[in-house]
Amino acid sequence: MDQLKRQAAARALEEVRDGMQLGLGTGSTAKHFVELLGERVAAGLNVIGVPTSEATRTDAMRCGVPLTTLDEIDHLDITVDGADEIDPQLNLIKGGGGALLREKIVAAASDRMIVIADDTKWVPTLGRFPLPVEVIPFGLGATRRAIEKAFAECGVSGQMAVRRARDGHVFVTDGGHWIVDAQLGRIADPASLAKALSAIPGVVEHGLFIGLASSAVLAGGEGIRVIERR
Repeated sequence: MDQLKRQAAARALEEVRDGMQLGLGTGSTAKHFVELLGERVAAGLNVIGVPTSEATRTDAMRCGVPLTTLDEIDHLDITVDGADEIDPQLNLIKGGGGALLREKIVAAASDRMIVIADDTKWVPTLGRFPLPVEVIPFGLGATRRAIEKAFAECGVSGQMAVRRARDGHVFVTDGGHWIVDAQLGRIADPASLAKALSAIPGVVEHGLFIGLASSAVLAGGEGIRVIERR
């Protein structure tokens, strides 16, 4: 599986040109892209990147990739990032690594977003992977009730749980927020659910990425498949 992820990352790297400003995603597949990009930089490629998490920042610095911020530049040419699920319309569920807020900000600032993944992430309908919802800790009970109401109005339901770190404590994002993971099973209308969640006070961001991905690079046993958004 790790080799498939690296193959997808290598294919996305073919889209990178000298002088580009890049969004650098978070997660195991995106980490491969950063490492391969570092090799190209060492060989003379001139690019600059904006990391979507502190973990990616650390990886990029280790690999020698020059970094900047969205305060210093006004747009990105390409963002390359992974996904937890991808549907045929290239809607995504992201946030398994906890970086969904920064990932969405960076993706929205990019001319193109290339999603890289192994082909197990391709699904007919989103929802098998738990949907992350990033929330403010204050008033969490009220926020959860509003989320449940939004789920009901959008025809979905499922168990919600505050994400825990490996040490058992509440997982805290780079922005200082918490994440509620919702086991929904199937999301028939992800665009409507995304809109409903975004309207809730207390919800900082959610893991539904609607209309942001330009293309997906999927690596499987039969090779690389590239899907463009229609």
